[in-house]
Amino acid sequence: MAETLRVPARQPTSVGMMLKEEFLAPLGISQGRLAKAMGVSRKTVNELCGNRRGVTAETAFLLSKVLGTTPEFWLNLQVINDLWLAKHSERLAAKLKHAHPLVAA
Repeated sequence: MAETLRVPARQPTSVGMMLKEEFLAPLGISQGRLAKAMGVSRKTVNELCGNRRGVTAETAFLLSKVLGTTPEFWLNLQVINDLWLAKHSERLAAKLKHAHPLVAA
């Protein structure tokens, strides 16, 4: 049975920060070189690094292949960030006040 994903109290490391600080900088890899290795545009990598694009399953497989990780690493990082941002969203909080259950918990 799968474990419940725990949303941390503090904002987790973003995909972009992880890419830049833990992979590209230490390994001396440019965004252009990463893009070429992945077979995507430099704009795509730049948007990932700037947190203006989320990681899809396809992107997770590409990142895992070129950086020696797993697709789950990138997808979990994306999901944790998405959940944290949603949990701290005033807009979502307002919507949740008006939502009502359709089934018993």
